[in-house]
Amino acid sequence: MSQYQIAVVVGSLRKDSFNLKLANAIAKLAPPEFSFVHLNIGDLPLYNQDDDAHPAESVTRIKGQIAASQGVLFVTPEYNRSFPGVLKNAIDHASRPYGQSAWVGKPAGVLGASVGAIGTALAQQHLRNVLAYLDMPTLGNPEAFIQAKDGLFDDAGNIGPASVKFLQDWMDRYVAWVKQHTV
Repeated sequence: MSQYQIAVVVGSLRKDSFNLKLANAIAKLAPPEFSFVHLNIGDLPLYNQDDDAHPAESVTRIKGQIAASQGVLFVTPEYNRSFPGVLKNAIDHASRPYGQSAWVGKPAGVLGASVGAIGTALAQQHLRNVLAYLDMPTLGNPEAFIQAKDGLFDDAGNIGPASVKFLQDWMDRYVAWVKQHTV
């Protein structure tokens, strides 16, 4: 049996983030050969091309974690109809210097939760545009625009009963996507 490590990038730094909860809960729906490594993006300096020749340790760390992974799971909130700057900063760091992107070819999944009725639909669309440029094969269907409301999570932090079938189906499709794009 092959092992698959998935780099998880949560676009929120808030300690009680819906998206961090979602990332932790959905990982429990994956088969045992999948493991999930959360990337710490909160300690990255602001991207500055002048630093490409001598990246901060935190930049080297996340690029190494991405390189060691067979896929990437992006779980993002929506800020002002797009994805957060901290996530864009992490994407920029790991894509540089030009020609040395850690993202290339990594199969991606995109999720997000928000209190709004359309979840994180616009943030996800913007993120998908960026991922296409980065040459990351990104799971297109099913889309998961999740409204964070009572019952999304149970008391133990698992996906609640009203959403578990949908999110299990999403995870099953993502697992197949990663396997399809991993050599």
